[in-house]
Amino acid sequence: QEWVDAIKSFGIGRKFEDSDVFEQSSGNVPSQKYYNRYYGETGWRAMTIRSLSIGQGEVLVTPLQLANSMAAIANKGYYITPHLNANDTMQLRKHETLVDSAYFPIVIEGMWRVFEFGTGRRYKLPDISMCGKTGTVENNRGKDHSLFVGFAPRENPKIAIAVVVENAGFGATWAAPIASMMLEQYLKGKIERVELFNQIATSTTNPDVKTR
Repeated sequence: QEWVDAIKSFGIGRKFEDSDVFEQSSGNVPSQKYYNRYYGETGWRAMTIRSLSIGQGEVLVTPLQLANSMAAIANKGYYITPHLNANDTMQLRKHETLVDSAYFPIVIEGMWRVFEFGTGRRYKLPDISMCGKTGTVENNRGKDHSLFVGFAPRENPKIAIAVVVENAGFGATWAAPIASMMLEQYLKGKIERVELFNQIATSTTNPDVKTR
């Protein structure tokens, strides 16, 4: 239950209250009660839930929740209720996570290394310190989904993001370059990497579709 509470404190597994994002999905963070219902009280064990530690198994997370989790990490332990529109009547509620703040610098360092030395290194901006994580979402009904989450800059973050490209395979192939250009557009006001933009804009994840 402690793990469930910690995960839910990032805004995962529930809808955001006091938000103008009306169409939301709760996702799913499986609890002891959940497993007892599906397997019986003696029908599940540690091997049943070990995949939860890497976000697999019965965990379901929406793109909004993923982006919000990045905001919580970027802020080193808190997030503000997501909104679509900024206005004077908007309630800016601050939510603290249940994870000790001492752990966030370690995670942020690892996410920075993704761009410096890992799967996102091809898409880093030379003058902006970026943090992120590529991912491949397993899909038992077709090709896996391409995923990227992140934020920038590393110090004094301005934007958190989540990109999902359905049936596109590895996160570094599609979601990472798209997210990188979105971060660039937001932080610089334009996309300077024209070659990368044209490559993505004229490509397709569907091999049956002809491109220019």
